[in-house]
Amino acid sequence: MKQLPEYDKIQQQMKKGVITLDGFLGEDKRNLADIIASDSLTIRKHNTNAQTIANRMRHFKELGSAGLGEFITIDEKFDVKVESVRGMLPSPFGGKGMYGKINTTVINKEKGKTIVYTDLHIHFIADHGFFEGKGSPFRLEPEELIDILEVPETEK
Repeated sequence: MKQLPEYDKIQQQMKKGVITLDGFLGEDKRNLADIIASDSLTIRKHNTNAQTIANRMRHFKELGSAGLGEFITIDEKFDVKVESVRGMLPSPFGGKGMYGKINTTVINKEKGKTIVYTDLHIHFIADHGFFEGKGSPFRLEPEELIDILEVPETEK
């Protein structure tokens, strides 16, 4: 897929050591447009979309915040903890400003699986369909998010 010059600039911001030590691309050599397109295809195969995934992530973050940094049980099926780490990060895409380093941990007790994500991840997915590049230490695999969070299918 042809990448717009705007994405070239954003991709430069995503490299190791620019905004974060590890960057957002991992060892992924594809251009940003191809990374996003590939993940978009994956989530479409699961009959959902990036907005629905991000909404589910927000759902757990909002409910988990009531635990004040401790795990709480939601729907008798999920244990959720929301904790803040000091600091803020800008989005390489630009946007509303800085994102707090807030980690949300969701354990799906029935599946025995756990996922951890941040507010920046929610922004990436909701606003840009970006799950980070392959090999990034903080990449969220779309299929894992859909499975663990039990993301509903999107009506057609």
